[in-house]
Amino acid sequence: MNKNVFYLLMLFFVFTACSREDLQNSPVEMEIAQKDPLSSKQINEKINETIKTKGKFSWSGSSDHFVWSAIFQGNKIASIGFGSSFDRSLNPDNAAIENEILDLIKKYEGKTDRILLSSDKFLNQIDVAIEKQETVIALRKMKNIRYLEPADYHYFENENKFNGTAKSSGSSSGCGFESTALSATDYTTVTPNAKAPWSFAQHNITSAWTYSTGAGITIGVIDSGVSPEQTLLGSSFNNGLSSGRTIAKNGVYVDSVWPWSTGYDGSADQCGHGTSMASAIAAPRNNQGQPVGVAYNANLVTYRAASNVVLDGYHEQNGVKIAFTELGNNTSVKIISMSMGHIFSVGKIEDGVKYAYSKGKLIFCAGGTSTSFTNFVGVIFPAWMPETQAITGVKENTSNQKCDVCHSGAEIDFTYQMERASGNNIPVLSYYNGQTDYVGGSSVATASTAGIAALVWSKNPSWSRDQVLNKMRQSSTYYPNPNSDYGYGNINVLQAVQ
Repeated sequence: MNKNVFYLLMLFFVFTACSREDLQNSPVEMEIAQKDPLSSKQINEKINETIKTKGKFSWSGSSDHFVWSAIFQGNKIASIGFGSSFDRSLNPDNAAIENEILDLIKKYEGKTDRILLSSDKFLNQIDVAIEKQETVIALRKMKNIRYLEPADYHYFENENKFNGTAKSSGSSSGCGFESTALSATDYTTVTPNAKAPWSFAQHNITSAWTYSTGAGITIGVIDSGVSPEQTLLGSSFNNGLSSGRTIAKNGVYVDSVWPWSTGYDGSADQCGHGTSMASAIAAPRNNQGQPVGVAYNANLVTYRAASNVVLDGYHEQNGVKIAFTELGNNTSVKIISMSMGHIFSVGKIEDGVKYAYSKGKLIFCAGGTSTSFTNFVGVIFPAWMPETQAITGVKENTSNQKCDVCHSGAEIDFTYQMERASGNNIPVLSYYNGQTDYVGGSSVATASTAGIAALVWSKNPSWSRDQVLNKMRQSSTYYPNPNSDYGYGNINVLQAVQ
C-alpha cells in the first residue's frame, strides 16, 4: 500500500473512531491507532466539529483514545464520578467503590503514590493522576463509574492559541475594570437618590417594589468575587433603604496553573465581572446617586470560584463545584445565580449543580454570551441542565430578539431586556467606589432574573421553589406556551409579586 494512502487512512481512523464500543471491540485497530495521543489542536477540532454537527459535545460519547488524549494534554489529571448517585450520603458503599477505583489505577499505572489529587466530601467525585491509556480503558469498563473526564484540559486556551479568536463577553475572559459615566436616558432617579436602570421600567420592577424589595431572601452568587474597593458591596451594603441585610464574601479559587496547588486566594474580585453581577442583583438603594439592584433588600453570599467567566481549567471547575456544594449546604440561601459556563459539560460541576438543586435551591445560569468564536454554540453548560433556569438577554421592547452577543435555544427559560438601540446595556456599580459602568450579555440578564426571583419569594416566603417558578412563568410573555428559543420570555415583575 502506498505510504501516503496508509497515512491518510490512519488519520481518518483517528478522527472518526469515536465510538467507545468500536474501540473496545476492535483490538487490532486499537493497537494500531492508539499508540500516541492526539494533539490539542486535533482534540479541539474534533470538539468543534461535533458541536457543529450534533449540537453538543460530551466526553462520555467519545472514544477511550480521545478521552485519554485530552487527559494526557491536560496535565494528566482526570475527574471521576462514581457510584449510583452524585451524593455521597446516598451511597453507603462509596468508600469501598473509591478504593476499588484507586486500586485499579495503581495497578495499571504501576505506582502507589501521587494518584489521588482530591476526594470530594459531599459528592461521589475524585480527581486522579493518570498517564496510561490502558488505565482509561480499564476505568471506563467499571460498572460503578458514572463518568471519566479530563480535569484540566484547556479548550479555550488552546483555541485561542491556534486561532486567536476565542472570545467571550467581548474579551477572552469577560473581565474589565472600566468606569463609564451613565447617560441620563439610561436611568431614572428614585428616592432617596438612587439610579434605577432603564430596564426596570421595561419589566415593571420599580412598580413591584411597592409589594416586595427582596427582604429576607438570601442569594448566592458564583462568579469572580466582589471588589474590595466598592464599599456599596461592602461596608455600605447595609444602609439607606437597604438597611437590615448582610453580604458574606467567600473565596474557593486557587490561583495556580498547577492542579496540585492548594490555598484559596481570597474573595476579592480580580476580574470585575462578579462585582457587576452582585450590583445588578442587590446594589443598595440609598442617597449616593449610584445604580440600585433589582432586589435591593436581599442578602448576598458571594463566591470567588474562578478567575473569569470561562470555566476552562482545573481550579476554575473545582472552585465552581465547591461553591455549588457549599451554597447547597447553606440553609439560608434560596437562590443561586451563576453567569459563567462552558460550551460542553463538566461532570464535577454537573454533580455540584444537582447537589444544590437537591437541597431546594432555585438556580439561574447564563445561556451564553460570545462574539466571533462560539457563535455556532447554542445554550451553554450548565444552563442547559434541567436543574437550572437558563437566561438570555434580549433587545429593548422585544422578547424574541436576542442581544447582539447573546445565545438562544430550546433550553432558555426566561429573557431579560438588557440592550438598547443606542447599544448601551445595564447601569451597574463600577469596580471602583463612587463610579459606574455598563454591563451586558446573558450574564446581567441572569443576575437580574435571580433578583426578580428574590422579589417573588420575598413576597411569598412560605412558597417552594416550584411555586416561585410557576408564578414567574405565569407572569411572562409567552405563558402558557413557551417560545422555542426564548422560553417564557420577559417577566412582568409587578404581576409576579401581586
